[in-house]
Amino acid sequence: MTKRAALYARVSTGEQDEGMQVREMIDEAARRGWAAETFPEPGVSGAKEKRPVLDRMMAEVRRRKFDVVMVWKFDRFARSLRHLILALEEFNSLGVEFVSVKDRVDTTSPQGRLMFQIIGAFAEFEREMIVQRVKSGIANARANGHGWGRPRAEVDVAQIRERRARGESWDAIGQALGVSRETCRCLHGGAK
Repeated sequence: MTKRAALYARVSTGEQDEGMQVREMIDEAARRGWAAETFPEPGVSGAKEKRPVLDRMMAEVRRRKFDVVMVWKFDRFARSLRHLILALEEFNSLGVEFVSVKDRVDTTSPQGRLMFQIIGAFAEFEREMIVQRVKSGIANARANGHGWGRPRAEVDVAQIRERRARGESWDAIGQALGVSRETCRCLHGGAK
């Protein structure tokens, strides 16, 4: 069965032309015997969170319309290493292969799958380092006498009991005191 390939091309400014990227990817897809659909996105910065053409392509990938996603280079596709890794992990979970023509990463080959595993290992390492830095930051804040998380709400429990005795609802009491209904119930003693 012929593989279906989504070819994503992007340039940052209106003066640039994504045509070169598209031509090279179409030639590569044809060489491999793949049916290709292009997704050109001219004049859009790679740093933008929302890229309409990329978002549309990703939606079609998630609907399993494509077997392969091809890009000209990583930096034309992903806005950061984290974005790239998350996309590659998503493609892997969907059974979609990934090819970056100029970066010579190709998960359709054993070498490309090895590269994907290496990238994944770095991503896992990065996630673990972030967790360690956050834990260290919290420990440091606590050691220096700083609280962590939301400040505790100052609530007059006697007022909760008075209002409840007058028949006010938990929602009304919480709204009047600036806390949630559950906080009121818990401080009142968990009553219904």
